[in-house]
Amino acid sequence: MNKKNLSERDICTKFINPAIQKAGWNMRTQVREEVSFTDGRIIVQGNLHTRGKSKRADYILYYKSNIPIAIIEAKDNKKPVGHGMQQALEYSEILQIPFVFTSNGDSFVFHDKTDSNGSLEQEISLDDFPSPETLWNKYLKFQNLDTPQAQEIVEKDYYVDDSGMSPRYYQQNAVNRILEAVAKGQDRIILVMATGTGKTYTAFNIIWRLWKTGVKKRILFLADRNALLTQTKNGDFSPFGNDIMHIIKNRKIDKSYQIYFALYQGLTSNDEDKNAYKEFSKDFFDLIVIDECHRGSASEASAWRAVLDYFKGATQIGLTATPKETKDVSNMEYFGEPVYTYSLKQGIDDGFLAPYKVVRITTSVDEGWRPTKGLIDKYGNEIEDRIYNLKDYDKKLAIDERTEIVAKKITEYLKATDRYAKTIVFCVDIDHANRMRQALINENADLVAKNWNYCVKITGDDEVGKQELDNFTDVEERFPVIATTSKMLTTGIDTKMVKFIVLESNIQSVTEFKQIIGRGTRIREAEGKVFFTIMDFRKATNIFARPDFDGDPVQIYEPGPTEPVVPPEDADETPDPQHPDDVELPEGTNPMPPDIDIDDTESEVKKYYINDIPVSVVNERVQYYGKDGKLITESLKDYSKKNITEEFSSLDDFIQRWTASEKKEELIKELAEHGVLLEALRAEVGQDLDDFDLICHIAFDQPALTRQERANNVRKRNYFTKYSETAQKVLNSLLDKYEQEGIVSIEQGSILKVQPLNQIGSAVELVRAFGKKKDFDQAIKDLENEIYNIGA
Repeated sequence: MNKKNLSERDICTKFINPAIQKAGWNMRTQVREEVSFTDGRIIVQGNLHTRGKSKRADYILYYKSNIPIAIIEAKDNKKPVGHGMQQALEYSEILQIPFVFTSNGDSFVFHDKTDSNGSLEQEISLDDFPSPETLWNKYLKFQNLDTPQAQEIVEKDYYVDDSGMSPRYYQQNAVNRILEAVAKGQDRIILVMATGTGKTYTAFNIIWRLWKTGVKKRILFLADRNALLTQTKNGDFSPFGNDIMHIIKNRKIDKSYQIYFALYQGLTSNDEDKNAYKEFSKDFFDLIVIDECHRGSASEASAWRAVLDYFKGATQIGLTATPKETKDVSNMEYFGEPVYTYSLKQGIDDGFLAPYKVVRITTSVDEGWRPTKGLIDKYGNEIEDRIYNLKDYDKKLAIDERTEIVAKKITEYLKATDRYAKTIVFCVDIDHANRMRQALINENADLVAKNWNYCVKITGDDEVGKQELDNFTDVEERFPVIATTSKMLTTGIDTKMVKFIVLESNIQSVTEFKQIIGRGTRIREAEGKVFFTIMDFRKATNIFARPDFDGDPVQIYEPGPTEPVVPPEDADETPDPQHPDDVELPEGTNPMPPDIDIDDTESEVKKYYINDIPVSVVNERVQYYGKDGKLITESLKDYSKKNITEEFSSLDDFIQRWTASEKKEELIKELAEHGVLLEALRAEVGQDLDDFDLICHIAFDQPALTRQERANNVRKRNYFTKYSETAQKVLNSLLDKYEQEGIVSIEQGSILKVQPLNQIGSAVELVRAFGKKKDFDQAIKDLENEIYNIGA
C-alpha cells in the first residue's frame, strides 16, 4: 500500500483512528470526526443571501461529553506531518482547547498549550498518542484544578437532553469556564453573551452541573420581568422538575424549595421592614444567578445591590449581553473580568446571529431649526428662541411634518420589501410613540382598515398595547406588525421575527444600542428571517465607529432626496420589555434603576408642538459591509470585481478553473462564500448573462454573450454530427436546457430523467447511446467546452 496515494479520509481511517483507539479513547463517546462547529456567516446582497463556509475540525476529542480537550487536523500523506497546525491552533483558540495535534498518517505533531518549558511543540509517533487521562490530568494541573473537590465540580456531567439538543461550542465554553472559576473558589463571576445566543439555556447547564455536584444546593435566579420567570422555569429549567422549583410571588416566602426564581424588585421595598429577601437567612442561598446584570445590580446606589450584599456569602454569577462601565456603574469592579465573552460580532461571523443592513436618512431640519421671533405653537405657547436639533426633537420640540416624513419613509420601505415584516419604532418618549403611531396608521390606512392592530403603541402606560405584546412576539401571529415604543422594548424581549428596527430615539449608550440591535439578531431560517434592517433617523448608528462596538452591519445605505428608501436590488419582486408593569408590585416597591428609563417614569419636560414647517429628506451615499465585516464604499460591481480577482489571478486562471471544475455549481458556491452573489450582481448589471459571462464581464472586462448567443454559436458549428442520432437528440436537448436555465441545470445527476430528455428514452438507454458512462460524461464535458469556446 502506497500511503502517498491515499486520500485524507483513508489516512484517518487506516492510521489516525487506530492510534487514537490504541491510546484508550472511546471512539463512540469521546471522539467526533468532521465536526462543523459554526453555521457559516450569512452573506447578504440585495434581497439574496447565502452562507459562508462553516468552520470544521477534522477531530475533536472530549474527556467527557461537552468537555473538549484536544483537536486533530488530518492531512493526506503528500503533505508534511505538521501541515495544518496554524489552522488547528486558530480553531483551538475559538474552541478553547488546550491540546492540538496534526497528522499525515506517519506521526503526530503535538502542540501543548499547557507546557511552557520548551516542549510546546514536538513530533511524536503514532504509538505515543496520549491517553484521555494523561491529557486531562495535564490540563487540571495547568489550571490548578487538580484537587478532589475541584475535579468533582469540573468533571460533573451535563444534562442529557432526550431531544438530542446539545450546547453549541460557545455555550460549552461558557459553562466550562464558569465551573472552573467556581471550582477555584471564585465567588463573583460575570459571563458576557450577545443577545440571541442562549444565555438562559447556558445558565441552566451551569446550574444543573453545580446542583448535581451538591456543592450548590439552594439557588436563586434573579430576573427583572415576571414573564421571564415563568418562561425560564417552564422552559430551559424544566428538567429540574416542579417539586424543587418555586417562583416567589407577592412577597410570600416558602423555604421548602431548592431553586427559586424572583424579580429584583419583588424582593425589595422602599420600606426597609418589608424587604422580603430578609426572611431568608443570609446563608440560605449557595448560588445566585443575576440575569441582565448590566441593569444596575453592580451599582452601589441600586436597591438590587442590597440583595446581593445580604447574600454575600453565596457565589454570584452575572449574565449580560452588554456589561456596563460608566463613572457610576461598573460590572467589572463588582464581578471582575468576564470569564468568557461571546460577542455580537462573533455571533454574526459564526452564522448564529442575523446580520443587518442600515438605511440612514437625514431630514432638512436635522442640523438645526430656529423659530421666528414670537412664534406660537399649536397650543398657544410661545416657543423659546434658540436653535433646536436632533437632540431636541420630540423631547422639547415636536414637528408634525418631520414625524410624517419618518412615517412615510418607514412605510415606503415596508411596501418595497414586506408590509408584514415585524417592525419596532423606538421613539423618544410615550407622547412621541403615540404621535408616531398616528402617523403610521395614516400612511397604512388600507391595512389598518382591515386590522385595527396592524400598528400599535406598546408602552408602559398603555394596557391595550401591553396586551398586544405577546401577539407581537409570537412567530405564528401576523398582527401587530408595527410596534411604536419608547424604552419598553429595548431589552430582553424575545422578538424572533423582527426584521425592521427604526431608530427615532437619541441613543448615546453602546449598551442600549446593542440591546436594541438584539431585538433583531435571532435567525429564523425556516420562516425566511436571515437578516434585518435598521432605519436610522437620529445618527445613532454613528456608534459603529466607537471602539467598544463589536458588530458591524453588512450594508449602510443613505438615499438621496429623490432616491428610493430601499436600494433597487433590495426591493422584493412582488423587548424583553424593560418594565415592571407585567407584574403587580406592592406599594413601596423600588422602581427600576435609571440607566435605561422605563416608559411610565418620564420626567416632565416643557414641549412645544408645531406644524406648517417645511421638512424634506436630504441625501448621501451607499456603503456596504463586506464578507470580512470591513466597510467598503464601492458599488456592488466594483466590490464583486475585487473579490473575484482576489480568487482568480487572471482571466486564464478563471477559465482554467471553470473548465476543470466537475460541477460549476460548486465554483459558484465558492464565489458566494467569498461574498460574490451572482444573482444580486446580475440584477445590478441589468442583463440576463450566463454565470461565466457575468464573471468575465465584471472582473476581466470581457464582452458578454447571452446564453442564447452561446447556444446558437454551438449550433452553427454543428459539432454534433460525430454522434449517433439518439446522442445528437440528447445533446440538442441539453443545449436547449442550457439556453433556458443555465449551465448548472445540465450538470444535475437527474437531468436525463426530466422532460424532454425522458421522452427520448430511459436514462440507461440515453447513456448507452454514447457508449459507457464515462463516454457520456465526456460528451457533457465536450458540450460545456463548446459552449464556452472563447474563440466562438
